[in-house]
Amino acid sequence: MTTSPPGAASDKLGRDVFIVAGVVVLGAIMSILDVTVVAVAQPTFITEFDTSAAGAAWSMTGYTLALAAVIPAASWAASRFGTKRVYMASLVLFLIGSVLCAMAWNIGSLVAFRVIQGFGGGLLMPIGMMIMTRAAGPERVGSVMAVLGIPMLLGPIMGPILGGWLIEIASWHWVFLINIPFGVVALVYAFYALPSGDEEPGKKIDVIGLLMLSPGLALFLFGVSSSAEEQTFLAVRVLVPMIIGALLIIAFIWHAFRTTNPLLDLRLFRNPTLRTAVITMSMFAIAFFGASLLYPQYFIIVRGETTLMAGLLLAPQGIGAMLTMPIAGKMTDKIGPGKFVLAGLVLIAIGVSAFITLDTDTSYWFLCAALFVQGLGMGMTMMPIMSASLATLRGSEIPDGSTLMNAIQQTASSIGTAVITVIFTTMLLPLSRAIMQAGGDPERVGKAMAENGVDVTNPQAVQAAGGDVISDIASTYGNTFIIATVLVALTVIPAFFLPRKKMVVAGDDENSVPVTMH
Repeated sequence: MTTSPPGAASDKLGRDVFIVAGVVVLGAIMSILDVTVVAVAQPTFITEFDTSAAGAAWSMTGYTLALAAVIPAASWAASRFGTKRVYMASLVLFLIGSVLCAMAWNIGSLVAFRVIQGFGGGLLMPIGMMIMTRAAGPERVGSVMAVLGIPMLLGPIMGPILGGWLIEIASWHWVFLINIPFGVVALVYAFYALPSGDEEPGKKIDVIGLLMLSPGLALFLFGVSSSAEEQTFLAVRVLVPMIIGALLIIAFIWHAFRTTNPLLDLRLFRNPTLRTAVITMSMFAIAFFGASLLYPQYFIIVRGETTLMAGLLLAPQGIGAMLTMPIAGKMTDKIGPGKFVLAGLVLIAIGVSAFITLDTDTSYWFLCAALFVQGLGMGMTMMPIMSASLATLRGSEIPDGSTLMNAIQQTASSIGTAVITVIFTTMLLPLSRAIMQAGGDPERVGKAMAENGVDVTNPQAVQAAGGDVISDIASTYGNTFIIATVLVALTVIPAFFLPRKKMVVAGDDENSVPVTMH
């Protein structure tokens, strides 16, 4: 597979790049869709497996922890065995996990099989990005990011729609079985389309670093995820794993700067453009992905909509992003990402702030317009930020850079989700007793209250609670969006320092190509 050399006159994506992109996009769609589809299936798991909301949530947490554990090994695996082999092995593992999940007989088996699925999904993203950036070359990074943004947009939008539809017309098993045809096609496609020969058979793994970073990330994210259930960051179950995980990560950082062959080369952070892009993306992920959790909840809990309808109401966000993303991608290659990111963040802040006014009868036209504005901002923000981290790293830095960015983004997104959830549920605590007293099945609602502090998994109970309680819940959503708006606005600070001119690839090596993330 050929790549365009640096300084090539044309920044258009050729047929060879689109062929490789097809493989990567298929794998990314599967991995991202599986997160959002399973989120939709949570109430079904509670009923089918006779478990609690906390128990069902482990079907998501287990997958996330598996991602955190396996991502650090992506750089070494790609160098040792080659990106094509690792990518295909990841697809196989993801498919095996999907089949096993569909065969689960209780919540424990489902969680265990989701972990297997997560091991495959965790490698799909960083390895796919390594393959893609090598195929595209440095002069076309922005355009490539526009292509790779497709699964990132389709996942959150199509997940609720697809999940709700499958559960309604078939059963929860198809939430996982739907991966099989896509996965088989991707596997055959990858075998014939992906380039090979980039392995380094003699490369050794940094065992000490792996034993520090993988469990460190997993423990830290376990603590972060547990905060949503405990409704505080001060609980022992939250603090202990977070502290132990943080200490292991700090130990790895110390180790990485003192060894010649670290699991991840953290010296990449000495690159000021990469450093600024990482900070910007981290703050953006915390703000935006945390807030994104609330949109479908509001439509389902407060407005009483079905999961399918909630997914359709979120579609304007994806439409807006699809309009601006290709333009921003191409223009970023020519004038740099800074201007687009700043403008995009302003649009996102405007769109998020519209939800501060939420009530029980807020116009859907108004909310869909706000989501559309957010989408326009997303298309101008996410991909250009990624592009800013790409064009200053040499080809030899691709595996470490891709792994590093994936780990950071996964951590930031999890932190954002946990922070927003804790804020929201804490604000809702005074309403718990009102919901229990006002309506719904006392035993079911009481069980949910005892485990989660507030019943956010039973829309019927909330609807039965009455107008005043529902109005208070809607106001709580609005108040939480105030925090989200502030977080988005703060992202402007690091974004201000992103390049506002065409970025130049570091070095003059013909293999000097960027690193990317998902």
